This record gives sequence, C-alpha cells and structure tokens, in this order.
Amino acid sequence: MSHFTDLAHQYIDGEWKPGSGSWDIIDFNPYTGEKLASITVATAEEVDRAYRAAERAQEAWAETNPYTRRLVFERALRIIEDREEELAATIIAELGGTRLKAAFELHLAKEFLREAIQLALRPEGRILPSPVDGKENRVYRLPVGVVGVISPFNFPFLLSLKSVAPALALGNAVVLKPHQNTPICGGTLVAKILEEAGLPAGLLNVVVTDIAEIGDALLTHPVPKVISFTGSDKIGRHVATVCAQNFKHAVLELGGNSALIVLDDADLDYAVDAAVFSRFVHQGQVCMAANRILVDRRLEAEFTEKFVTKVKTLRVGDPADPATHIGPLINSQQAESVSAAVEQAVAAGATALLHGTAEGNLVSPSVLADVPADAPVLGQEIFGPVALIIPFDGEDEAVRIANDTPYGLSGAVHTADVERGVRVARRIHTGMIHINDGTVHDEPIVPFGGEKHSGIGRLNGDAMVEAFTTQKWISIQHGRSRFPF
Repeated sequence: MSHFTDLAHQYIDGEWKPGSGSWDIIDFNPYTGEKLASITVATAEEVDRAYRAAERAQEAWAETNPYTRRLVFERALRIIEDREEELAATIIAELGGTRLKAAFELHLAKEFLREAIQLALRPEGRILPSPVDGKENRVYRLPVGVVGVISPFNFPFLLSLKSVAPALALGNAVVLKPHQNTPICGGTLVAKILEEAGLPAGLLNVVVTDIAEIGDALLTHPVPKVISFTGSDKIGRHVATVCAQNFKHAVLELGGNSALIVLDDADLDYAVDAAVFSRFVHQGQVCMAANRILVDRRLEAEFTEKFVTKVKTLRVGDPADPATHIGPLINSQQAESVSAAVEQAVAAGATALLHGTAEGNLVSPSVLADVPADAPVLGQEIFGPVALIIPFDGEDEAVRIANDTPYGLSGAVHTADVERGVRVARRIHTGMIHINDGTVHDEPIVPFGGEKHSGIGRLNGDAMVEAFTTQKWISIQHGRSRFPF
C-alpha cells in the first residue's frame, strides 16, 4: 500500500506537505482494519493558505484559452484509463467498495471527465436588446473565482471529480476537502492525477482535516464564492446556513429516502432485480438507494418471496473477491447505527423476513415487512443493507406513501404501461425518478439533484455552468444618453 503513504499529505499551492495540526487522521481499510495511512490534519491557517493560493492562481487560469484548459482533462482521462486496475484497488482498499462498485465508480468518473472537456467551451455570452436608443447590452458568463468542494465517503473519487473538474474547466480554482474516511480517493488521488495531467500549481488544493480542527473556516473564508457540498442533510443544513450568512452560494447534494414503486401490472421478476440492486449496491451506502420498496398488495406475497430469495443469494465478504456483492460499511459507527435501526424497527413491531447480523464492519442484509406507519426507520435514510417492503392499495396510496418523507432525491416506478408510470412519477416530489429501472443513476448531462431535504441546486451538464459561473452585464452606449439634470 505504498501509494497510500505517498498520498498521505496536504496538497497546497502545488506542494505536498504534512499538515501542521497536532493530531492525525488515520485512514483504515474498513474490511481488514489495516492502517493504510496517517495524515496530520490541516489547520485553519493552512485552509487560508489553500484559498489564497487558489485566488492567486485563478486569475491567469480564467484568462487561459478554454481550448488549452481542456487539454488537462484530456490527459487526466488518459491517466485514469491507463491506471484503472490500480485505481480500482485503491477504491476497494480505502472504502470497501466491491470490484463491481469500483468499476462503476471509475466508469462514471471517466464519463464526467469527458463532459468536463466539453464544459470548458460551454459558457456563452449574449447580446440583449435595450429600450434605450443606441445602447448595446452584453451579458458575459464568467467563472465565479474560487469554489470550495466538500465530498462524501461513499463515491469519493467520482463525487470529488464531479465538482472539481467542471469548476476548473470553467476557469475557477478549487479547494477540496475530502471526507476523513476517504482522504486519498476523495482528495489527494484526484490532485495527483490532475497534477500529472499538467494542471498549474495552486488551482487545485486539497486539505485533509476535520471540523474539530478548523471549525467552519472552509465555509466562512472570504475567498470562495460557491461551496459544493455532498453529504447528509443534517450537515447540509449547517453548510447552507453558514454560506447564507457569508453571502456564498451553496450547491447541496444531500441524502435520500427513495421509493421504488411496483404497480399491479409490473414485470415482477424484473422489478425484483431492479429493487435488489437499487437497495444493496455498495452495501446500501448510496444516497439514491431504494430505501423503501412499495408493492401493490395484489403482488405483495409473490414479490416478497422472490425478493427475499434473491437477497439470500447475495454474498457478503471481502470486497476484493469478484464474487462479493456486499462488502463492509465504511466504519463501525455506520455498522452499529444500521444494526440499531433494524433492532428498533423489530421492537416496534416490524417483521424481519431476513435479519442481518454484523461482524466487524460487515453487515448482512435485512428485509423488513409489516413496518408500523410511525416507525422512525420509514422516515430516515438508512445507509446500509436494509430493505423495507411496504404494501399499498392503488396508485393514490403509492403516491401518498412515496411522498411521506422529508427527502426527495430519486425513485422508480415499475409498470407495463410506460405513460401510466410517467403519470405516477410526475406526482412524486423528487428531483429524479426512473420508469422501469433502478433508482441509482447518474449521467453527465442530466440535471442531478433533489427536492425538499435532499438538496438545493443541480449538478451535471448545463447545471454545472449555472453553479460555477456568474453573469455580468456590460452595456455600451453607442449614441448619447439624455440625462434629466
């Protein structure tokens, strides 16, 4: 694991150095418990240095021809393609992702880099008419300047790159803070690849640190104009509040409690496959996961039997083994909270058709039925391998149950009648929903994001231009204005 220690530094203004904090973040393999690296935390002073370096470097970068800027991302794409095996091994070791998950994350990372190459040329100015004779109105699209990015532990490589690459492609500089559990995949690995791809020093800075050390310094610092945060709604609320107080724009990609709805005319076997994948991919640590599986009562018995049968075939174990479906949760707190959620639901009267057990960070699947309507488990985001099967009578009840949550990120509707599916989907208060498919999807040019507590704003495609650029009106008076005094 030598490359872990090589990357176990802060990356500020093009230099790899240890942090100057008084304690270390220890990076563990969640499956073996092996220590991968220790990184001395960055202090608020280093956060300041990172932002100042970004501010200095950004001006020249914004002036750089966008055709030149995009060469960096073309080279980064080639580096990822050349090192795919090594990168997959890093994802498996640091976050316990299965081989399938690592391949999925890297595939999407490459797709998003291809889109970043296009984004460099996307911003367009406009000339607008004026009610004033002789006046020309120009509207310029300009980089916001410096963007702060805070990424999560579940898809750290993808979700860091997803904000970092577009922000840079559009002419901004970035300070990235990865999650403490994934400082390499979510932070320094991204910096290393872009450094090798020729990104000038200072444009991307990575600070590995913790709120315990820096407080809100990352958010309150005067330099960044936009903060792109992916994580829980609890922290997202705090980020939004602090950003608003400091006149910063926050883009928030938060948690979900998505419903996969199986209507009475659905293809049952196919719906089972979609539901099992949507709930158990990456151990259920996915914001778009199908937390709740809603099934028309006429299909409930048959669906449940087939679902449980399929879930029993999922292999729990070593994520490096290609046969493994379900690897470890990211840390012991997550494992304990998932187990506690199951126990609490069963104590409240739910039936455990499968009752998962925990061994270290490995948690085997649970499938719960007869969940009482007031059980807390129905309203929360369970970041683990726990499926809830909820029967309904008719479309209206399905819509009511699906909407009975503070979240609104993803969802799915299964039906033989596509337009019926669309009618139901339109009634669900969610940012994204899929007909006859799973709930876990992300594509480079569709607007990605949630409603309600699932976030504010969108990413991907044109939404990236919206998030990471600003508009400036410059008017030219070709004649002469008449002033009243």
